[in-house]
Amino acid sequence: MAEKQAPDAFLSELKKRAEWVYDYLRSNRYVGRFPEGHVRDAVYRYVDSCGKCLRPAVLLFSCGAVGGDETKALPAAAGIEVFHTWTLVHDDIIDRDDRRRGKATVHAEFAARAETDLALRGTEAEHYGTTVAILTGDIQHGWAVSLFSELSAQHGVDPAISLYLVNCLNSEVLNRVMQGEMSDVQNSKASIDELQEAVILETIRMKTGALYQFAGKAGAMIGLNTSDPRHKWVRAVSAFAEQCGAAFQLQDDILGIVGDEQRLGKPVGSDIREGKRTTIVYFALRNANSTERNRLKELLDNEVTTDDRVDEAVRLLADLGGIDETKRLAERFVADSLRHLDKLPPSPYRDLMSSLAEYVICRDF
Repeated sequence: MAEKQAPDAFLSELKKRAEWVYDYLRSNRYVGRFPEGHVRDAVYRYVDSCGKCLRPAVLLFSCGAVGGDETKALPAAAGIEVFHTWTLVHDDIIDRDDRRRGKATVHAEFAARAETDLALRGTEAEHYGTTVAILTGDIQHGWAVSLFSELSAQHGVDPAISLYLVNCLNSEVLNRVMQGEMSDVQNSKASIDELQEAVILETIRMKTGALYQFAGKAGAMIGLNTSDPRHKWVRAVSAFAEQCGAAFQLQDDILGIVGDEQRLGKPVGSDIREGKRTTIVYFALRNANSTERNRLKELLDNEVTTDDRVDEAVRLLADLGGIDETKRLAERFVADSLRHLDKLPPSPYRDLMSSLAEYVICRDF
């Protein structure tokens, strides 16, 4: 199946929103909030690396699609990016990844700095790096919440909306994301014979879909200036965004196995090394004969995984259709998401949301 390419016009609009968000976060009033040295460097490490900003884009496009002024939603877009960033910092510790956005992860970077700056060695240096990463995530979580308060303080959004969004983010969304993370870890330790597609997809909906759904909800509520999450357009945008989030994660799982490590900016094959139970693994096992199944289980359940074993696992996952079936599943999620957009009035913003849905499954990094 030929890969689709995102239109240049859409990529330009996506880049524009990313620049708005990162310029907002790099303003002097924020930079000066954090002490110089390890604290500031750690807090800004992933911000300065510049991600794709898809969640902020969902929020801003959703605001515009319901007739709102997306510039009023900018603090929330910045807030959701910082919230996402702290989850990455902690996720990198959990997954023991040492690369993110082409650079050392926070815990890896500050383990190295512990040696050069503090003369720590071995496990003490590693512990310092982990400590810095945990504290960095805590700081960023607080920063994300404070950004949402600016909706009312600086942009005239109804305070009832700001309060609702802060409460939703720090209760419903946080709990779903953390439960998704916990489920992801627990599934990776469970027997591969117990793998269920429904469990994998529910984990994806919690770990990734929840924050996308919130991005759509927040953008629509700000755009409509309503504190009612049951408004028909808010529900439509929320459902669209959650489906896009699930599709994004499925494509991320594919790229984590067969992507270009230089373009991804993070290790390829780490999901195999960590024993992640993805739909790729589920579909491959379902299609395997007994010999192939036993070999794949041996490769995925072995804690000491060499590069050769990872390469063999990738070949088996591909040959057994795990990647292709996961790609088709992601495409179905996108098709379902687009049906929710039909409930919104036609507009350039709705077109941007449609393009974003297609982009999440055609991207190669």
